[in-house]
Amino acid sequence: MGYIAALFIGISLGLIGGGGSILTVPVLVYLFGLNPVLSTSYSLFVVGSTSLVGAFNNYLKGLVRIKTALLFGLSSITTVFLTRKFIIPLIPDHIATIGSFNITEPIVTMVLFAILMVAASISMIKSRKQKTIETIKNKKVNLFKLLLYGIAIGVATGLLGAGGGFLLIPTLVLLVKLPMKEAVGTSLFIIALNSLIGFTGDIGHFEMNWFFLFKVTSIAIAGTFIGSLIGKKIPGEKLKKGFGWFVLIMGIYILIKEIFFS
Repeated sequence: MGYIAALFIGISLGLIGGGGSILTVPVLVYLFGLNPVLSTSYSLFVVGSTSLVGAFNNYLKGLVRIKTALLFGLSSITTVFLTRKFIIPLIPDHIATIGSFNITEPIVTMVLFAILMVAASISMIKSRKQKTIETIKNKKVNLFKLLLYGIAIGVATGLLGAGGGFLLIPTLVLLVKLPMKEAVGTSLFIIALNSLIGFTGDIGHFEMNWFFLFKVTSIAIAGTFIGSLIGKKIPGEKLKKGFGWFVLIMGIYILIKEIFFS
C-alpha cells in the first residue's frame, strides 16, 4: 500500500504540478510505520527529487525563471537548512504533559502537518480567478514581504518536510508578477532546492536507509511521468479540487487520531 501511495504522490505531482508532496509524510508514517521526525527528513528527499524532475520538464518548455528562483529561494533555502541542521536536533522528544496526555515531538509534528494539510486543501478547493498580467504589472514588488514569505516557507519546509507549493505559487504570481504557468514551473525548482539542500542538513542526525529512500523516490518519479500523460486528457482544475477534498479529509483524520487516540 505504501509503494502504491508513493506512485500516487508522483502521479498527482505530474497531473496538477504539486500537492502530492503534502501526502509524503502521512504515507511514510502510517503506511511504512516510520517515526514522524525521520519521515520529515525522508520527505524532503522524495519531494525534492520529484520536484526536480517536474522543474526540469517545465524548464524544457521555457517555464522556469532560474534567476527569480535563486533570488527568492535564497531566504527560504537558508532557513530550511538552518532549521534542519540546528533547530530540529534541539527539539526534545517529550515536550509537555497536560493531565494524562503526553505531548511528544512526533505528536506535535503530525498535528502541525495536519494543520498544513487543511490549509493546503482549502487553497486547492478554492477556485481562484487568475489575475491578468496587466493587473499584476501594476503591483510593485515588495522585497521585504518577499523575504518574509521566503523565511515562512523555509520554516514550514524545514519543520514538516512539505514542499509548500500552495504557498509559493500565489507568492510568485502576486509579489514577483510571474504568469501562472511560469509560477508553477519556478515553484517546483524552488521546492527542489529547498528540499534537497534542507535534506543535507539532516545528514549526520539520522541513520538513513538509503535503499528504501531511493526505492520510494524512484516510484514517485515514475508516477510524475504517468501523471503528465494522464494530465493531457483530464482537466487539471477538476483534479485539483478533487485532490483538495481528499487532502482535507486526510488532514482532519490525522488531527483527530493524534489528539484523541495517541
